Amino acid sequence: MVDADQTFVIVGGGLAGAKAAETLRTEGFTGRVILICDERDHPYERPPLSKGYLLGKEERDSVFVHEPAWYARHDIELHLGQTVVAIDRAARTVHYGDDGTHVRYDKLLIATGAEPRRLDVPGTDLAGVHHLRRLAHAERLKGVLGSLGRDNGHLVVAGAGWIGLEVAAAAREYGAEVTVIEPAPTPLHGVLGPELGSVFAELHEARGVRFRFGVKLTEIVGQDGMVLAARTDDGEEHPAHDVLAAIGAAPRTALAQAAGLEIADRAAGGGIVVDANLRTSDPDIYAAGDVASFHHALFDTRLRVEHWANALNGGPAAARAMLGKGLAHDRVPYFFTDQYDLGMEYSGWAPAGSYDQVVIRGDAAKREFIAFWVKEGRVLAGMNVNVWDVTEPIQQLIRSKTRVDTEALANPHVSLESLVA
Repeated sequence: MVDADQTFVIVGGGLAGAKAAETLRTEGFTGRVILICDERDHPYERPPLSKGYLLGKEERDSVFVHEPAWYARHDIELHLGQTVVAIDRAARTVHYGDDGTHVRYDKLLIATGAEPRRLDVPGTDLAGVHHLRRLAHAERLKGVLGSLGRDNGHLVVAGAGWIGLEVAAAAREYGAEVTVIEPAPTPLHGVLGPELGSVFAELHEARGVRFRFGVKLTEIVGQDGMVLAARTDDGEEHPAHDVLAAIGAAPRTALAQAAGLEIADRAAGGGIVVDANLRTSDPDIYAAGDVASFHHALFDTRLRVEHWANALNGGPAAARAMLGKGLAHDRVPYFFTDQYDLGMEYSGWAPAGSYDQVVIRGDAAKREFIAFWVKEGRVLAGMNVNVWDVTEPIQQLIRSKTRVDTEALANPHVSLESLVA
């Protein structure tokens, strides 16, 4: 039973944590809500960091989840620039800061997110090596891309995932020279497979990006602390003034692990193991956002989803569960990207080996199409490229598990809604 004397603590000041705090209040919780953030900035959204804000098309203030005054107005105790160092489950306390400050909790939400994976090669200590995860990273990188554009400088991007490609697109729009190094045979190979990865390769190559597929970065060469080049395992040396490490992210589970909470193995994506209501192995502790690993009933597998929509919806789902109003967190995974004149939305989950066919509706050559990943006639995932207002029927197809006629699925004259059982 929840009452006004209870204290709910949220660790992590990203979108999941901020939306959880908001939901606690909108659902009527009148007890203490304490939000502890290890960054000095107010909670913000991350997609603009590699898109609109990085390109200078969005103002800095536009990234914040709420205006600064919102927290005091809703009686949210906000602790910025404070790192939680320990969770004492027996005493039900959270310890943070350098002075041993601690607070008791009745319910605790861990929303610590993920952190960029680091390159394990010589030269990563040079001044021109960058990561992109935090607002401070984006601010720095924004200045770097502007300088590279003005001076015809070279950016090497290690990794052709979403962050790597979005930054490559931004760099080209600033006028920088860009080389992307990727061990896989196409960009986004693990997510889209070779069939659709080639679409993004062609998009970037048409804008002047140079790809080096099938090779690994082995060394960043520098002089006087500055980057000069990047070497790959095929013996080539690529000119570089700056290097972006975009080789993925790892869930920030150290705090939970030290507290003895169950952690998923790396093969399953890592993360804090939670149930359908985002409750951890401790019934008074929850986890949401990038750090949570949950069993998705629709796909009958354990997933850890790092995208914006998962934080947007997972934070409120965890808050309601903390209040005893939980429903199964089973939304269809969703993410989006904007690169040059290409806009894309992806719904579903279709890793390599899970599908037997890719069906294209529309004109892939013109980059106006929908792609469907299908297994035995059932749609596992759908990606709409420069085609809009189709997310709902795509997700309905995925949820319904309907066997569809793939010829009708490919036919733009057949409505998607008509294919849902």
